Amino acid sequence: MSAPSDRLIRALSLLDSLEPGAPERVQGNLDAFHPDTAELVLGYAFADVVGRDGIDLKTREMMTIAMLAAMGTAQGQLEFHMRAAMNTGVSREEIVEIVLQVSVYAGVPACMNAITAAKKAFEAAGKA
Repeated sequence: MSAPSDRLIRALSLLDSLEPGAPERVQGNLDAFHPDTAELVLGYAFADVVGRDGIDLKTREMMTIAMLAAMGTAQGQLEFHMRAAMNTGVSREEIVEIVLQVSVYAGVPACMNAITAAKKAFEAAGKA
């Protein structure tokens, strides 16, 4: 197996700043699918996009919560990004407000799914 690229190292470092221990779990899961997946998926998502200048990480995490909640189809990622958002300084109250706003623009079912994710994320963060 070759050494990880600088791009993957940057991606994993950013992922670790969002939730310590996440890089090992996520990369292990992706590597079990195919050895190139972590480089392709994490490199693009975290090194190429999320790691860009222009919007601070706290704001990016708030936007990510809103988008994932509105999608209503990515519960695991939504829970992760709610925990990550709290790790970047987003308050429990700010997450509640994002979830409530989702009900207006994406509908009550998406909001209900986001509430379930938020409750799990708050519990994991000791903010239930």
